[in-house]
Amino acid sequence: MGLQPERLAAIAAAVDDATAPDLAARLHAQFPDLHVTVCADDDIIGARPVLEREGFNLYLVDGGGHCLGLTSDPAAASGVVVAWVEAEEG
Repeated sequence: MGLQPERLAAIAAAVDDATAPDLAARLHAQFPDLHVTVCADDDIIGARPVLEREGFNLYLVDGGGHCLGLTSDPAAASGVVVAWVEAEEG
């Protein structure tokens, strides 16, 4: 399937306009062909986000194999992880 830069920008814009409690449902409704996961950014270990915004990072999901995994290849991506970034105190 793959995710082009314009589509990633549209997903990021939808996240900017959404609230955390209903974010996954809203993204599923707007992008029904994507795998969508929402978590805290500190739950993601060993991967780099493909898009960083104030308050969240986007990671790509590759669902082409037996199991889902994170990828940095937009051409292989079939979904996204929206990972909330906690504001640093101080």
